[in-house]
Amino acid sequence: MELSERKTKILNIAVEEFIKDSAPITSNSVKDNTALDVSTATLRSELNALEAMGYLKQLHTSGGRVPTAQGYRFYVENLLKNIKATNGELEEVRKLIENRTQSLSDLVAGIAKIISKATNYPTVVLVNGIENLVLQEFKIIPLLDEKCMVLIGTNYGYITDTIDTTASAESCNDASNYLTKYFKGETMGFMMENIKDLKAGMNSEISAFQNVVDNIVAGLSRLNKQKLLNVQAESMVDLVENEKIEETKKVMKTLNDREELIEVLDDDDSEISAVVADDNGQKCSVVKAPIIVGGNKVASIGVFGPQKMDYMGIASALKVLVDELNKEKGDT
Repeated sequence: MELSERKTKILNIAVEEFIKDSAPITSNSVKDNTALDVSTATLRSELNALEAMGYLKQLHTSGGRVPTAQGYRFYVENLLKNIKATNGELEEVRKLIENRTQSLSDLVAGIAKIISKATNYPTVVLVNGIENLVLQEFKIIPLLDEKCMVLIGTNYGYITDTIDTTASAESCNDASNYLTKYFKGETMGFMMENIKDLKAGMNSEISAFQNVVDNIVAGLSRLNKQKLLNVQAESMVDLVENEKIEETKKVMKTLNDREELIEVLDDDDSEISAVVADDNGQKCSVVKAPIIVGGNKVASIGVFGPQKMDYMGIASALKVLVDELNKEKGDT
């Protein structure tokens, strides 16, 4: 059922006040925090209606009300419609992404750490679009024991890999120049899709280092299937309060389950979104955002916590992050 403008405002205030101080919601507390020109009796009637509709519930017959999972969900969906980035929150993000010589794994870890520190909740980054990263250069270095180290420069930092192959320094250098020449500015997916056709017409040029090229492509394909996942819990302040022990256990269990984290974050969402913890199997809440480059999703970031978490603050922090990443990394 669609809520009236007044009911929507009252519910939003009720949820925000409960998130802030954990005090049950009453008509007096709502009146103290709203500019609505209505009586306490009218507010009481509206709260009764919101309870009947399933957005609020009473813990005790004579006590105030608290939000239900449905109430949180309505609140989150409404605040995400017009979420705006706030300036100055995440200057560290700007410094981090200006360093284009770092590895992709370090960048991912840095992003997760900054968001976790800014929101006081555990943060997870999933790189689930390696095929959409834009290639900039290749460096292949022969090692001992029939191995080579591969450094692949992308618009999101370097990817490093070690491949099993025997190759001379000259062959490695030739392979580096070859791959950079033909695939600079293209996506990883484009290279993996087209390199077989390219090789077929240029056997004379690449015959000496064909094994190197084949092993690089195989390594990238393997990396894309595995997905790069990083979990950071910079601050656990809002998860260790005594009254949240059970919810804390649920959040921590999720953070230790790689498959569940991938399932939560590996979606097609193109906007900031949220899932609210409830009593029907959803263990914890998560606010998540995609990282889009050139119209393609390359990663997902999620902030995990209990049902009663600071959705607005988290969504704002993610908005800052996404805007900065898109601005800095959009050019190839």
